[in-house]
Amino acid sequence: GRSRGGYGTKFHLVTDSNGIPLAVEVTAGQVHESTQLEAVMDQIAIPQPLGRPRKRPKRLAGDKGYRCQRVRDWLWKYGIKPVIPAKKNETKKPGREEQFDELAYKQRSIIENCVSWLKECRRIATRFEKLALNYLAMLKLAMMERYLRVL
Repeated sequence: GRSRGGYGTKFHLVTDSNGIPLAVEVTAGQVHESTQLEAVMDQIAIPQPLGRPRKRPKRLAGDKGYRCQRVRDWLWKYGIKPVIPAKKNETKKPGREEQFDELAYKQRSIIENCVSWLKECRRIATRFEKLALNYLAMLKLAMMERYLRVL
């Protein structure tokens, strides 16, 4: 619906396997999720005990909205294993059965929990900010609060 910032807002979030937010991107409500995958994935840096941070995860779990050829090609290019279920209307090609890791996909609830933790902040849930830049700043502030809770 119509809000102060426009017709709606989405934030695209990447977390680690423990629910710690790594990167966030804000777009208009009508923008499809799969178009922002590259932008949000370019922001992450996974700390390592030794050496520089890793820029790419080993696996990426997403919902059926991320099941398009462009996303799968991008993931294959960077050596990331997709954990994305097949759509109901998707035809299966004979001889190319894809292995789907259901146990890893069940861990996708971690990101849903992270979104609900971020929306505990009233400014995030209701979006009082008119500008997307200010809303992104409030999201990053909520992410910092999440980091402090974990510590």
